[in-house]
Amino acid sequence: MRKLLNTLYVTTEGAGLRKDGENVVAEIDGEERARMPLHRIGSVVVVGAVYVSPPLIGALARAGIALVLLDRQGRFEARVEGPVNGNVLLRRAQYRAAEAPTEIVRSIVSAKIANQRAVLQRALRDHGSDMAPERRGAVESTVERLARILRRVAFEREGADVLRGAEGEAANLYFAVFDDLLRGVDPAIRFRGRNRRPPLDPVNALLSFLYTLLTHDCRAAAEANGLDPAVGFLHRDRPGRPSLALDLMEELRPVLADRLALSLFNRRQLGARDFETRDGGAVLLTDEARKTVITAWQDRKKEERRHPFIDETAPLGLVPHLQAQLLARHLRGDLDAYPAWFWK
Repeated sequence: MRKLLNTLYVTTEGAGLRKDGENVVAEIDGEERARMPLHRIGSVVVVGAVYVSPPLIGALARAGIALVLLDRQGRFEARVEGPVNGNVLLRRAQYRAAEAPTEIVRSIVSAKIANQRAVLQRALRDHGSDMAPERRGAVESTVERLARILRRVAFEREGADVLRGAEGEAANLYFAVFDDLLRGVDPAIRFRGRNRRPPLDPVNALLSFLYTLLTHDCRAAAEANGLDPAVGFLHRDRPGRPSLALDLMEELRPVLADRLALSLFNRRQLGARDFETRDGGAVLLTDEARKTVITAWQDRKKEERRHPFIDETAPLGLVPHLQAQLLARHLRGDLDAYPAWFWK
């Protein structure tokens, strides 16, 4: 049981929550492990098989505390709450902000580019001596070019469309050297550029699968915090597309998804044998490889980092929820700007 930004997160399988007076009590195997007063909680998020007693559900509803249920993979299942009081106002604020999204887009794009740059810098520290000089030079040049784009983004005043263009430019530069970050892998594992719908090589197949997992987590985070996952800022509205979930994903995927993909290949946990080519050229993970990736994904989400804004340590798996909550606070007017997540 962990409290962050007034939200109580319960992620231990088999745990139970019950009401004792005006407190929430967490138990494992009938033994009390934690206790917290109701008045100190803004919402409760439970992940996986966690028992919540009916008296506690009623007490949370009466106190206006939302109970959010996520499955084992962190996908949104339900939100239980009493009479709705603030969500309609929050969503109206979200819709208004989507009409003039420049500053939120600036925050998201800045964090994404900074985190892409950090991935490249980490690779130079870890593998730079093993790279051919011309390839190391290409990665170093990309790091510098991303820094220049970051400076442009910070002072750009032309609006969201120009910022979207800067994000696309940075992504092209980043993926142009992504192949150089694959070290000592199966010769069949090469990256020649981003492709999707369908992915046409193992690296793109893995990236697309990890991005799908991260999108699910970000959509769950948006819904858990009362936001409309279909209305974004960086991504324009499109029927059937969770634009806000894609927004939240952008700043996180270099660290959560891209680095995990590199690790799985560089440590030879995945190779060409773990992918199959379908009619039409689509490349997909095998069933066994998918299990390997999901296990690694769950392990990655358990890793802890200090959040640069709230200055508290949190598992990476909770970062989408923290970012959605910070975005909601900004939209309500509690924060002057949206504090995007920068990897340190």
